[in-house]
This record gives sequence, C-alpha cells and structure tokens, in this order.
Amino acid sequence: MSVTIPPGLLGQRELGKDWSDWLDRLPRLTGDLLDDWHLTPRGDSLHGYCSIVVPVVDADGVPGGLKVTFTGDDESLHEGLALQHWGGRGAVRLRRADPRRRALLLDWLPGPDLGDAWDVEACEVVGGLHRSLHLPALPQLATVSSYVARWLRELDALGRDIPIPRRYVDQALSLGADLLADDTPPVVVHGDLHYANVMADAAGEWLAIDPKPMAGDRHYEPAPMLWNRMDELSGPGAVGSVRDGLRRRFHAIVDAADLDESRARDWVVVRMVVNAGWSVQDAREADRALGPDEQDWITRCIAITKAVQD
Repeated sequence: MSVTIPPGLLGQRELGKDWSDWLDRLPRLTGDLLDDWHLTPRGDSLHGYCSIVVPVVDADGVPGGLKVTFTGDDESLHEGLALQHWGGRGAVRLRRADPRRRALLLDWLPGPDLGDAWDVEACEVVGGLHRSLHLPALPQLATVSSYVARWLRELDALGRDIPIPRRYVDQALSLGADLLADDTPPVVVHGDLHYANVMADAAGEWLAIDPKPMAGDRHYEPAPMLWNRMDELSGPGAVGSVRDGLRRRFHAIVDAADLDESRARDWVVVRMVVNAGWSVQDAREADRALGPDEQDWITRCIAITKAVQD
C-alpha cells in the first residue's frame, strides 16, 4: 500500500540529511505498517512538525490513526509509553505500538480541537485534563530538570547584549535554579498541552494528544496555553487588555488543575524567558540578525512574563 506524504512534511527536508533520509524511507515504512497491521487508509494523511498521521480502518472496520514519527525527535521518544500509562484516561487511547519503527495506532478522534473554544473555558478543560494525566512518573522518561538545566546554561551563555530585559533574564536564572533544587514528587508531564493538542472523541469527551512526555513538576505545564492564540487578546472581540486576557487564562488553568499559583507563575517566567532566548540563540548560530517573526515572538514572551507578575 502506498501513502502520499503531505507537502508540508516533505518541506522538512531543508532541516538536514537525517530528515531527508527519514522522508525517503517514510512511504515504504508507512506502507509496511499498513500491511503488517492490516490497516486500510481512509482519507488524506495529516501531519505535525515531525510526524505523519494516516486515517485508517482496521480489519474489523474500526477507525484509527496510524502515527509515524521522525526517528530524530527525542522529545516524543516515549509517547507510546505515556499513552499506555494513561490508558485512555485524559488522553487518546493507544491500541498498538512499534517503538523500533516509532509507530503508534491510536483511536480516531473526530474533533474538533479547542482552537475555537472560549479561551478561558479551554483553560479549564486543560486544567481538568492535567488532573488525569499527572500520574506518578515513569522511570524511563527524561526529566524536566535535565532539559531545563541545559536551557538555563544556554540562556546564561548568551550574555548581556540580548533584546530581553536583563531583570527578566536574571529572574529566570534565579527562579529556575530554585525550582530545580526543589524535590517536588515528579509526575508524567505532557509537555506540550495547548488548544490544538486537545481533541474531542466521538462522544464529545476532551482528550489530550501528541505528548512530549517527561518526568517532573506538574507546575511546568501551563505556559503553552498562554502563548498560543495570543492574537485574539488584542483583536476586535477582546475583553480588556492583553494583560487582562493572559491573567484570566493563567488563573483559569491554575484553579482547574489545582496548582500552586506562585510555583506555576515561576515556571511560566522561566519558560517564557528561555523561549525568548532560543530565538536569539538560533539567530547567532546562523550568523544573522533576528527576523521580524523572531522579534515578535520575543515581544510576546516578554509580555507574558510581565503579565503573570503584574
């Protein structure tokens, strides 16, 4: 069986030889999985940044999604393990997995996602999902601390001549060190839970998809719900200022997930300043000036950092 690779995914060839090699193998790999698992494609393939999802039906006619992920994506290495651990409670159900081929067979979720939901309501949904997903950590998972410790070192190495207020950089470095020194019991952290990564099943129940699972502090989670869909906070239908909108979101998810407000706020500050630093780091490594999109992103990161603390 042959599968057409979406053009948007094929565009990742420009990221290097590892991507090109995987994309060259992907049609055969996906076809072999369809044959081995007795699956039949039933529509156009979808894709994320580093994976393809083929809508399928199995031998009994049950719909599902065959997901195959780029072998070089370490963040999703244990996606199947986390989904198995959750067992369909708060997240899409895993039906079959082949870790060697980075392949998963998932229940089909018809949607929609939370992209068109009122943002505060969406934050409440996501906060409720966190309660289901934050189970005791699995030993196989990389830790939040191992990632963040490296990111803080890289942020510090950027020096003082960067377009991020120094007080926020110093604050992030200090808060990050304190957070990493705390021995909060680790849980399974989704890592990337935002509006597009929550979808409705056929019964209308909201379920998380596409985890980047880690073991760590559950207060690490809220930031993506703030930086996504920010444009609407200053659009025609906005209520109050961007600051007001961000604070409504922050408090909604903190309350729904029963998080400690101060600790969640500290993690938002650390994550947003680190995110801003990545744009500077990328430009330096490519020996170029910051582009307009990168400048806008840094401005967005600073706005969130400020809003949650005002």
